[in-house]
Amino acid sequence: MAAAGGAAGESSATKAKRLRVAVIHPDLGIGGAERLIVDAACQLASHGHDVHVFTSHHDKNRCFEETVSGLFPVIVYGDFLPRHVFYRFHAVCAYLRCLFVALCVLLRWPSFDVIVVDQVSVVIPLLKLKPSSKIIFYCHFPDLLLAQHTTMLRRLYRKPIDMIEEATTGMADLILVNSKFTAATFARTFLGLHARGIEPAVLYPAVSVEQFHEPRAYKLNFLSINRFERKKNLDLAISAFSLLCSVASKLPPGDALQEATLTVAGGYDMRLKENVEYLEELKRLAETEGISGQVKFVTSCSTSERNELLSNCLCVLYTPKDEHFGIVPLEAMAAYKPVIACNSGGPVETVMNEVTGFLCSPSPTEFSKAMLKLVNDHDLAVRMGKQARDHVVQKFSTKTFGDLLNSYVLNVHHERME
Repeated sequence: MAAAGGAAGESSATKAKRLRVAVIHPDLGIGGAERLIVDAACQLASHGHDVHVFTSHHDKNRCFEETVSGLFPVIVYGDFLPRHVFYRFHAVCAYLRCLFVALCVLLRWPSFDVIVVDQVSVVIPLLKLKPSSKIIFYCHFPDLLLAQHTTMLRRLYRKPIDMIEEATTGMADLILVNSKFTAATFARTFLGLHARGIEPAVLYPAVSVEQFHEPRAYKLNFLSINRFERKKNLDLAISAFSLLCSVASKLPPGDALQEATLTVAGGYDMRLKENVEYLEELKRLAETEGISGQVKFVTSCSTSERNELLSNCLCVLYTPKDEHFGIVPLEAMAAYKPVIACNSGGPVETVMNEVTGFLCSPSPTEFSKAMLKLVNDHDLAVRMGKQARDHVVQKFSTKTFGDLLNSYVLNVHHERME
């Protein structure tokens, strides 16, 4: 049954069972989806399961440290297959690469008790050729809503892909999503699945709070962390910071606000045309606004570098609109820093407005007003930061995530045994 089952109440015998678990992810780089998959693998391994991660690409120089720690093996199949054809047909290429990974898992490995798949659901029918395996599909967000349907040709290209996405997603034994926002979007998007009573369960992503310590400072540096993609709306951070700088220009010489800076950091892959183009667009925007000397760009920083940036900033600006979840606000709050985010999507479920940060309309004016509040009241930033840390510890720790995921895995396997 592809609907979400209950997570609690499994028997003690089920709890103690060690399972063989495969995790299949398209490209094991650096991003929110990858962070969740790595956390899932780590947590399942820590619960005693035999975990193997399969992917079509894993660059040991650009990945999360846990994937090279030896806690679980990472096996790569199909990296020779193209990611695009002249910067087109990304979806088809992603399907082919993942299908190749799934085929290798099917033919080269003994059966797994549970297989966790995310992002690309087309592999599910292939994996179900081994009926001994239960399939859990983690839907970060319906892909058909992320793809462009702007022209007739694109709509014709996407039509069969979108139909395949819904049909294959519904074949999973259990569907998980990352927020209530995504669950509601799932129901509105996959009307056929909703009509059949197939509903996903929510498993919030998590953050390892232990890696973050009390900050050394709340410097007048604003920090934006996200991939260099246009949908992440990073130009909002630059435009809002520009408005803040215009306020500073009217203050007496020597005012601390005139020393404020903005750091724009995040995932950057030179293989991706959009990453390259968007970074240049952002640099030009900073120059046009006359603030290029106060804006620093950091590409693909390591975990330790990211933690250092978090430790030294005043707050984090999270700019995507209607983001299905967003792991960055959790990381920021775990690092004792308030978050200014758009009042839509996942952040509405993670950021407590005027308690752990501010939820604003996605406009430079509203963001800059919230930024100015923290500039003018240092104690407010410190107080919000401490409340943010407590909030994440209570609701979004890796232990909470791992325990719930483990119960889902055990339950879906137990259903097979009945």
